[in-house]
Amino acid sequence: MAHERDMAHTGDNQCNWYAEELEDSAEFRRTYRKRLSVVKAADMPFENSPDGLIKHMVHEKQNTTENCVESYMQFIPPGSHTGKRRILAEQILFVLDGRGYDLHWDVEYEVDIDFHWSWKEEPRKFEWERGDFIFVPAYCIQQHFNSDPDNEARLIVITNRIFKAMGLNWLEQIENAPEYDGDLEPMLAGPGWVPDTRDD
Repeated sequence: MAHERDMAHTGDNQCNWYAEELEDSAEFRRTYRKRLSVVKAADMPFENSPDGLIKHMVHEKQNTTENCVESYMQFIPPGSHTGKRRILAEQILFVLDGRGYDLHWDVEYEVDIDFHWSWKEEPRKFEWERGDFIFVPAYCIQQHFNSDPDNEARLIVITNRIFKAMGLNWLEQIENAPEYDGDLEPMLAGPGWVPDTRDD
């Protein structure tokens, strides 16, 4: 205890983290109300992503007053499908237009020294149509299919942003959408894990 008291007053290992946090908080509160509370359609960028064509509605890079969720609109061409992916966060989707179905490969995990994940061989299938909500469980493999051969489907995808802040930003593309013409390669659909990073 005496050593800690001495170090607190005379030690060289000092910082200003709390003071900096006060300054950061004051700056955040000063600028917060200048952020976007209404995101105009013209300010929502489109992206030809590995998961398909999406329109970013609320994203951390848009400087909005919303800090908890991210949301985008997913476009699925007639008779086509999105890519296949998994994300550690739970998601909800609203069917804005169209009809189709989801395939969900549920995750299984084992806890030992490391966490080990694997996924069911056979997916569960869920039919959906305009006006429906879809719940996607945490870290399951998901893929969305448009059953209509003539009309585009549109889904609103909503994800809690807090997972990123918690260091759980695990988003993996396993299969790219058929229409994707970029150069990002999908990941292999193998088991996942969190390695033990403790010192030996």
